[in-house]
Amino acid sequence: MPRIISIAEAVPPFSIEQDKVMDFAEKLFKESFKDIQRLLSVFQNGQIEKRHFARDLDWFEVDHTFEEKNDAYIETAVKLGAEAITNCLKNDDFLKNEIHFEEIDAIFTISSTGLSTPSIDARIMNILPSSQYTKRIPIWGLGCAGGAAGLSRAYEYCLAYPKAKVLVLSIELCSLTFQRNDRSKSNLIGTSLFADGVACALVCGDDSGYEKITKKNAAPNIVGTQSTTMPDSEDVMGWDVKNEGLYVVFSKDIPTIIENWLQPNVLRFLNSNGLDVQDLDHFIAHPGGKKVIDAYVSALKLPETMTKNSLDVLKEFGNMSSVTILCVLKRFMETAKEGDLGLGAALGPGFSSELLLMRWE
Repeated sequence: MPRIISIAEAVPPFSIEQDKVMDFAEKLFKESFKDIQRLLSVFQNGQIEKRHFARDLDWFEVDHTFEEKNDAYIETAVKLGAEAITNCLKNDDFLKNEIHFEEIDAIFTISSTGLSTPSIDARIMNILPSSQYTKRIPIWGLGCAGGAAGLSRAYEYCLAYPKAKVLVLSIELCSLTFQRNDRSKSNLIGTSLFADGVACALVCGDDSGYEKITKKNAAPNIVGTQSTTMPDSEDVMGWDVKNEGLYVVFSKDIPTIIENWLQPNVLRFLNSNGLDVQDLDHFIAHPGGKKVIDAYVSALKLPETMTKNSLDVLKEFGNMSSVTILCVLKRFMETAKEGDLGLGAALGPGFSSELLLMRWE
């Protein structure tokens, strides 16, 4: 089975504590909501301590056109994307030897927070030494589910081409979509949660020669995947595209939907592989927010210890959309043992879920 043998991040330059973002939001939203102090509790209750942004906080105090924001997206995405690829292919924690970018057969580039044609991967290939024959598969619009979906598609690619080495590059610069004149509660909630981040994972097929380069005794083999889309749920999560850019759509019902919909979805997937929730050693959850993680625990009857890594990443980085699950998985890869079984789970626009079953071997 294809396996994930390295993951690395590239951290955006501006680290901003949650209290400072809350002060910023209070100044911006206080005239729009009479109960602003009550609403601001989402900043404190979400357990996020700091986040990383592509621009400093004062950049967001003035209006920017869609063009200006998207130009900033392209500039930052190329820089940090190239850094994440380099970090992944030179990762001493997971690899015995450096892998050269020229050896990569395909790159899946995941994003939902900016637009670029040619896509970001093509721009990166012009600044990093790469093969002109590398296949490019940019995937846009999967939101928070994108990182898990990228791993799933890379797994399928490596099943078809077992000699392949494939990258999953996830780039999300959520802050650059910020709409300072949007006084909706969705925007306030989004401001309390979303952050910027970039991560890259290396997925290798069975005949890729991974044995010669992997350092860990065991790496997560992807055993199977499942994609599910809920009918008639377009208004749960996503973007409204307007003249000024991307406006966040974020339903307050997401935790309830998770409790009612996710459990049968997960059980169906596990049962199809002859397993149940009790068989899992690790739950590799995309931490959409504290309430989302609580909903996972409630719906699947999980011990709270199984979501510690997800909460730790949320605390340190916030919700980086598709990038976040890669950062969570990296923490499991640093400590998991041979024979461990893990379930990766992420939710995104559609409304949809992406599940991956992984066994450390």
